[in-house]
Amino acid sequence: MRKSTIWLLAVVMGFAFAGLLYLQVSYVSTILKTRNDQFNEIVKRSLHQVSRALELEETRKMLEDDIKNNELLYQNDVKQIDDLVKHGKYQSQIIDPTGSIDYTETEGFGTSKVEQTPILSNPTQRNNIVSTSRQMQQILRERYKYQNGLMYEVLLSLLTTTNLNPIQERIDFKQLNIYLKQEFTNNGLNIPFIFSVINKDGHVVYQNGEIKKNYPAGAITQVLFSNDPPSRLNYLKVYFPTKSSYIFSSVEFLAPSVAFTLVLLITFIVTIALVFRQKKLSEMKNDFINNMTHELKTPVSTISLAAQMLKDSDITKSPDVFKHIAGVINDEAKRLGFLVEKVLQMSLFERQKAALKLKELDANDLIANIANTFKLKVEKYGGEIDIELEAEESAIYVDEMHFTNVLFNLMDNAVKYRRTDLPLKLMARTKNENGKLILTIEDNGVGIKKEYLKKVFDRFFRVPTGNVHDVKGFGLGLAYVRKIIEDLSGSIRAESDINSGTKFIITLPLIKS
Repeated sequence: MRKSTIWLLAVVMGFAFAGLLYLQVSYVSTILKTRNDQFNEIVKRSLHQVSRALELEETRKMLEDDIKNNELLYQNDVKQIDDLVKHGKYQSQIIDPTGSIDYTETEGFGTSKVEQTPILSNPTQRNNIVSTSRQMQQILRERYKYQNGLMYEVLLSLLTTTNLNPIQERIDFKQLNIYLKQEFTNNGLNIPFIFSVINKDGHVVYQNGEIKKNYPAGAITQVLFSNDPPSRLNYLKVYFPTKSSYIFSSVEFLAPSVAFTLVLLITFIVTIALVFRQKKLSEMKNDFINNMTHELKTPVSTISLAAQMLKDSDITKSPDVFKHIAGVINDEAKRLGFLVEKVLQMSLFERQKAALKLKELDANDLIANIANTFKLKVEKYGGEIDIELEAEESAIYVDEMHFTNVLFNLMDNAVKYRRTDLPLKLMARTKNENGKLILTIEDNGVGIKKEYLKKVFDRFFRVPTGNVHDVKGFGLGLAYVRKIIEDLSGSIRAESDINSGTKFIITLPLIKS
């Protein structure tokens, strides 16, 4: 599959997942907003009902007080009506503004013996009874109008007269708590709440609990006794500590859907990354096979040519030529063995961990022996090798063969990537730091650009050199080095810059650690 096809699939799937997530997030956001608006509307409606109940309660108390205050007057009026009916007469007076009586009139409905006289025996008596009945009905109507007017005056007084009592005397806060519970429960909000009564100056008059800082913001406020003047207004504020969890509980069923979508998105991203990585490794392996095939052709053809030359009888008669051909065969056989070793090193990466034969070694002694072996090769190119073994504790637990190959690879790279305009200088040092062994291999070669420092330990990676291919290799040496060091519970990093040499720093645990 071409890389462009993979990118196209990745972009399409990316847009699909992004659109799906956007729709889910928008849907959840809409539900939460709607739920929050519904919650606030229910609370406002409940608080309005509570405020109205408080006003009705205060009105009822004022009416009861007014009725008690006018109870005596009412009883006197009833007595007068009873006397009027019983004695058949009543007295009316006209009083001037000064309080003096200007006119008094006494009228009667008839004699008290009206009931003893037959109704139909005398037409005059019959007319008096009808007249008396009509007059009594008129008096009752006037009395009704009078009492109705008194009621309207009381209600008007309630609407226009300000209750000067403090809010503590106008409201029973325990009863207010009961009202709030009943209204919230009737409207389906059976959740804990805290309320406070606040005056116009913002001072808390009453509060039924502690309001913590982590409570959701946005307490809902309701005016108490809205007919009070602005200078005497009081407010009821209600807080809901579990408001957020109550609202989010309405979208809990969507949480698994969003979670699964995120899992699918992460899986898709990882899959695409693995596809690109495998494609890159496949390309590198193809390059490696092509390079390896090219490298194998040279020694095989050389050995084949030398074998054909040995068949010539004239060659066998010349010892020097025979010795030279044997030497060529030997060198090319070693070269083939080196290439095979590289292939075997590559097989290490297919396993999770190399099969190491660990044993205790002294790092200082091991480096000194390897440096002496490598000294001739360095001097061959006019260079020198410098050793500084400053580590006082140098006992490590490693595989001798693989660790020796690690050091050989690092030193061999210093020789292969030396500068032609400077004599080669190779330095190997050991020291102790933070209870560990620090081993450095440094050279003054061509160096590595900083942008490639993290990639030099990748399999098959080789620093680009343009069209110049003067150094043979497969990009496996430093990858092999890092794998062995990490399998030994150590770490390795590189410090370098172009034309300033390269330093490889290896950190290994000591045996005592």
